[in-house]
Amino acid sequence: MDDAYDYLQELWSDLLSRQPETIRAAFASLDSSSRKTVITHLQRMQNDPGWQPGQRASARAALRALKNQINQEE
Repeated sequence: MDDAYDYLQELWSDLLSRQPETIRAAFASLDSSSRKTVITHLQRMQNDPGWQPGQRASARAALRALKNQINQEE
């Protein structure tokens, strides 16, 4: 696989890991625009139909872990 694909796979694996420190570290590695995109996607995963229960739980865990950072982004 190419490096960009591997990077994205690892990033999302970390963001959806349900491990707060891992989630925060992955999020901190992103620029402001990417952070906003990630937050929007996690909110969609949490709320929109079509996501599996485990995916929803991982998105909720990520949003909880990122609560302080999300408030700073807004």
